Amino acid sequence: MILGLDISTSITGYAIINLEGKLQEVGSWDMRNKNHFPDMFSKSLFIKEKLKEIDYPIDHIFIEPALNMFMMGKSSSHTISTLIKFNGITSWMCFEEFGIQPQFIPAISARKKCGITIKRGTKAKEQVFKFMIDNEPQFGYTVEYTKHGNPKPQYYDRADALVMARAGLVCLTENSK
Repeated sequence: MILGLDISTSITGYAIINLEGKLQEVGSWDMRNKNHFPDMFSKSLFIKEKLKEIDYPIDHIFIEPALNMFMMGKSSSHTISTLIKFNGITSWMCFEEFGIQPQFIPAISARKKCGITIKRGTKAKEQVFKFMIDNEPQFGYTVEYTKHGNPKPQYYDRADALVMARAGLVCLTENSK
C-alpha cells in the first residue's frame, strides 16, 4: 500500500492506494481549532495518533516537501519555517510508525506524473481538485460543499494527497523498469 500525504499545520490530507492504483481511503486531519491545537506540539501529537489509526499495511510513503522558497506576497519566512518544521516532524513520525523512510516529490513533479497541467494565473489546488473529480470517481463521491457551492477546504488537501500517492506509484513503476 502507498500512503500519500499533503502536510500542513491547518489540514493534512492523506490518501492510501494499493499497488495496482485502486483508492483504498482518502481523508484529512483538521487542526484549525486553536483551542484544541494551540501549538505545533499538540498538532504533532494529533497526527501521531492518526498515523497509528491507519489500518493498512503501508509499504511506501510519499510526501510533498515543505515549501523551500520564498514566494513574494504569499509566504513569510516564519510561515515557511513553521511548515518545514511540521513537515519534518510528521515525516519522522511516519518513519517511526511504519519503519519506512518517506520519499519526497515536489508538487509540480507529482502533478506532472499524474498528467495534471496547471494553467498560468489559476489556482493549482482548484485545478488538482477538478482533475480528481473528473478522473477519480471514488474521490468525487465523498466531497462535501459549502452553502455557496464550493468544496469544503479539506477536499483540496485530500486531492493533493491523492496526487502524492498516485505520483508515488508512477515513481515505483518507473524505478522497477
